[in-house]
Amino acid sequence: MDAQGYKWVRWRVWLCHVVAVLSLGVLLIVFRWRPRLALFARCRPCPLGLADLVLIRDNCGIFHVVEVLTEELEEGSLELLGDTETTEWRDTVELYQEKKTLLRYYLFEGLRFIWLDRKATFCLASVLNEDWTCKDLHGYKNGLSHLEQNFRRQVYGPNVIDVPVKSYFKLLIEEVLNPFYVFQLFSMVLWTVDEYYYYSTSIFLISLISIGISLYEIRKQRVILHNMARLVTNVTVIRTSGDKRVLSEQENVSSMELVPGDCICLPKNGLLMPCDAALLAGECLINEGMLTGESVPVLKTPLLDSENIYNSAAERKHTLFCGTQLIRAKGGGLGDFGAVAVVTGTGFFTAKGNLISSILYPQPTSFRFYRDAAKFLVILGFLACIGTIYSFVILSNYDMSWFSVVIRVLDIITIVVPPALPAAITVGTIYAQNRLKRQGIFCISPPRINVCGKVSLFCFDKTGTLTEEGLDVWGVMEARSAGFSDVVSDPRLLPPGPMLSCLACCHTLALLEGQPIGDPLELKMFKSTGWTLQEPEEDSGVLDAEFGGHKVLAVMKHPPSLLPFHLNSSGAPVAIVQRFPFSSALQRMSVVTVACGGRSAIAFMKGSPEMVASLCRQETVPPQFSKKLCRFSSEGLRVLALSYKSMDTSTDLRATERGEVEKDMQFLGLLMMKNLVKPESADVICTLSLAKLRTVMVTGDNIRTAVNVAQSCGMVRADERVIFVEAAARTAQTRPMLRFTLEDQEGTLVTAQALYQTHFGYHLAINGSSFAVLCDHFPEHLPKVLMRTTVFARMAPDQKTQLVKELQKLNYLVGMCGDGANDCGALRAADAGISLSEAEASIASPFTSKTQNISCVPLLIREGRCSLVTAFSLFRYMAVYSMIQFCSVLILYTVSTNLADLQFLFIDVALVTLLAIVMGKGGPSEKLSPYRPPANLMALPVLGSLFIHISMIILAQLTVLFITTSQDWYIPLNSTVFGTANLPNMDNTSVFSLSGFQYIFMAVVVTKGLPHKKRIYHNVIFLCLLLVLFAVMTCLVLYPGPFFIKIMQLYDFADLNFKMLLVALAALNFLVCFVVEMLIDVGVLNYLHCLCPKRSSKKKFKHLNSILCDPSVPSWPPLNQTLYSSEYTAVGIN
Repeated sequence: MDAQGYKWVRWRVWLCHVVAVLSLGVLLIVFRWRPRLALFARCRPCPLGLADLVLIRDNCGIFHVVEVLTEELEEGSLELLGDTETTEWRDTVELYQEKKTLLRYYLFEGLRFIWLDRKATFCLASVLNEDWTCKDLHGYKNGLSHLEQNFRRQVYGPNVIDVPVKSYFKLLIEEVLNPFYVFQLFSMVLWTVDEYYYYSTSIFLISLISIGISLYEIRKQRVILHNMARLVTNVTVIRTSGDKRVLSEQENVSSMELVPGDCICLPKNGLLMPCDAALLAGECLINEGMLTGESVPVLKTPLLDSENIYNSAAERKHTLFCGTQLIRAKGGGLGDFGAVAVVTGTGFFTAKGNLISSILYPQPTSFRFYRDAAKFLVILGFLACIGTIYSFVILSNYDMSWFSVVIRVLDIITIVVPPALPAAITVGTIYAQNRLKRQGIFCISPPRINVCGKVSLFCFDKTGTLTEEGLDVWGVMEARSAGFSDVVSDPRLLPPGPMLSCLACCHTLALLEGQPIGDPLELKMFKSTGWTLQEPEEDSGVLDAEFGGHKVLAVMKHPPSLLPFHLNSSGAPVAIVQRFPFSSALQRMSVVTVACGGRSAIAFMKGSPEMVASLCRQETVPPQFSKKLCRFSSEGLRVLALSYKSMDTSTDLRATERGEVEKDMQFLGLLMMKNLVKPESADVICTLSLAKLRTVMVTGDNIRTAVNVAQSCGMVRADERVIFVEAAARTAQTRPMLRFTLEDQEGTLVTAQALYQTHFGYHLAINGSSFAVLCDHFPEHLPKVLMRTTVFARMAPDQKTQLVKELQKLNYLVGMCGDGANDCGALRAADAGISLSEAEASIASPFTSKTQNISCVPLLIREGRCSLVTAFSLFRYMAVYSMIQFCSVLILYTVSTNLADLQFLFIDVALVTLLAIVMGKGGPSEKLSPYRPPANLMALPVLGSLFIHISMIILAQLTVLFITTSQDWYIPLNSTVFGTANLPNMDNTSVFSLSGFQYIFMAVVVTKGLPHKKRIYHNVIFLCLLLVLFAVMTCLVLYPGPFFIKIMQLYDFADLNFKMLLVALAALNFLVCFVVEMLIDVGVLNYLHCLCPKRSSKKKFKHLNSILCDPSVPSWPPLNQTLYSSEYTAVGIN
């Protein structure tokens, strides 16, 4: 984000005030639309440190102007941050010979940016605590003093996510000053001056109703968002008595007063978290459904006292997020309170603040359709200029005042550039959003619906998305000196020992109302052992004493059994005294347990087989490890490895660091779990494949398991092969290397010649570590690998986000579907991210589906395509409507007349507005087409069809005028008067009659049906309206009646044959336009491309695909060859 400082210039400000008064406020309206222009007019550039206003250019290239605010800091507060920080945001001014310290800051999108003198720029207030280590957070366990707290509150601001709810009057002013309504107001004034009273009054009433509905909806949504965002409660904080940080007392304060560094006491029975906080002591059971959509409660454990920089995403298992529900807290050792945490984020700097900010300030959608729409408005503006010049030339020949000429000329602008155009193209999106909501899909960014219609690639998470969330234990294998044992299908059949104890203890489950809850995988694993879980009573040291005085978190009890090898076992319980939760980045979790009396202590670890094996002593890992892992993973099983080691009971086990526990382990064996593919997954993948939408799997699971699931759900067909991409980073002895390996069904290598001679299709599969090496050392191969890779396995959350961005660099419009847990970043980075969640709005993505399978994906794409096609149809219709009226008015100007007041009203309200509203109501096609709808308004078929239709319309209107004037009974117009003074007349009535039919039948011509929308007869309301309007228009032409003749100022033709000729001419015009549109739809205009040399696609992925499919290009990938990074090739010696 770029920022530039500006300072007020007094004489410029006064000059702008004078010009604003002289222009009757027009200058202020222009300044409102263009704040940057207002800044340049009233201010001069200056250093940021002296700025009164700041011009911000955000990441999307949009400019914003914000005011710099100041706040006087309390005396002595500067010393609280130490010498290194006192100069960072100090700004002293001499005022009445007294120095005052001012904090200079501005607010942008809810976030507070403060001036840091050392960095010479405005930075987020959170920069003051971004370098906090875990050890620093533990240093705040005694709390802040009142002086420290007051000072930090001035710097960080109040802890509240405030969504302002504006009054109806203020909303009205803002809405009326919208360019659309300003143009409407200008048009109404113009029509009133031109004596079109009925028309201007009707448009005023319609605009008033529209504004009223808009204001009600805006305020209603703001109130809902305000109530959802604002959370104020009372919390208990720890306060120190002075600089020595001696624990003095607990104080009950409002959550609005919380600041980063505050130490809060969490009640045992829970609360709704008012801030982000790192857990220091105790354990908390949290429901994070509001943020991630995960309905399963999560156990949070204390943050380790280490020198690592604290990061809420990396330390997610130790962080309590704002807006999440604390169900229970225990083990904090604070009497009536269950846990202790230190505040790390407040207000908009929290996870909930991030969600609210994404709703309040959505990222603008860079979509070609919207860009082309703006360009098309410029074209219409150019046509308006031509029309005004022609009108001026025509009108100057009449005896009219200059004022009347100007009014008539400006009237042309209101006709050519329809003010309702921007609103009209959103009609389809509104209908689509409502249909999606009825299907359980919620959207917080409606413009993304149209983007969904152009998605060309969809990424899917595996577990919980393509496969069932729950897992069933398939079997376990113990590691022995001679190799692995046989598979034991039921863990309860295992003899007592480390393997059984590891299965029963290595988890983070908790008890809620007597039932174990937690991660579904751990729950299945624990229940398969038959053991029971017991948690210690709060502040009861009975269990601690029973286990040698260690602080007990949970106790695992062996069930009574009659199995022969269990008869002599003591069945002694095991206590968990330390937990290190699972981390996606680390791919493992571990616990430390002690036996009764504290006689022995054992650490258990489980995680991905590759990671666990790397942390075990190599002599304990069976030689068949890789082969067994490959076999079980290829069968689609979820494989976990288990390990253990003895710990020294004389040390403080709770203070032991994770790195010390998770090393030099002894390999125990493998746990295999069956993860079934959801029944809907295969059908959806097949549907997307038939629609030529590329599908990709992105998972944290083993690569062989992922490949098996990809084969099961149809991403990889039975007749296609999988090539594994293996890349290794540079070591002391070797350079970075890359290798493409293909194995046949028996596991033997296949040569490149054997593969390419058989002409089999292939897919690449790569894991996270190889992907990282590929990005860092083989950028020349990355695009090709991305083009052919279907399975991305062992991907960390940040790698998923990186993958989406790399695919977007190839000009893919990327969709992403996941559960919103560890793929939150990827969902938000994608062009169309959809989270499978129970929540209506999720921090994870712009779309949220309550349907817990991927059947929502084709539905979303179908609605996106339908919405995009509808937007295209409405845009073309509004453009054609403006050109029909434009041509009618210019033709009638030429013959000294114009349309009547009620004729304009009938056309714009009864015909165009009603048709435009119901035109977009048609639903999506039931089947996904292999072809995506176009998004280019400047394409030859679009511009070509508009040009041909407008030409046919002009030709028809000129024809009807010439036919009318050639009749024997034709009465010429009075050339001495102009406009409505010449009404009624034959020329006006004939042109109005034909144009009325043109408005109706062009709605039929531009409305598209298959393959992306249902056929027109499925839109019953639209069809009925067409029939009614056609009947009304026919009556006005054939049998108008004296009442309509009078109020609409029509000429009553006595010749019925002539009236029938008008209807027949309209029918012929419709037939020609309809046939032309059909020919364009089948691609007739595309043959014009043959006249010019064929251009390659601008999309990089299409260009790459053509290269990879070109038989003249050497076969790629090079199989079973080791490639080395070119950056390490010697090119010369100096």
